[in-house]
Amino acid sequence: MIKKAKTAKKKVAKNSRTVVRKPARTPTAKQVFSYRAPTALSVMLAGEFTHWQKEAIPMKRGKEGVWKASVALQPGVHHYRFIVDGHWQDDPECELRMPNPYGGQNSVRSVA
Repeated sequence: MIKKAKTAKKKVAKNSRTVVRKPARTPTAKQVFSYRAPTALSVMLAGEFTHWQKEAIPMKRGKEGVWKASVALQPGVHHYRFIVDGHWQDDPECELRMPNPYGGQNSVRSVA
């Protein structure tokens, strides 16, 4: 003979309300990344904020072959690189760089 398990029911007063609080939003700042590659077919922005290649951001080609992407970043230090036609590239405009574990360097953007 199989017995059914009893389920506990909570009694809720008719006038009670459930309050769901949303987590506080961390402020972000819009950052524009650009890369000049007039002959490129594809440019993507990859960084720790995109989980690197996993969620790299496709950039849009603009005038004179300058590719751009806007990203809302939280305050802090962010490492990134570009993927141009499948090849990792440094940001030639960025002066702040840090060595990465692959023998190259990551560009670094600081957001206040």
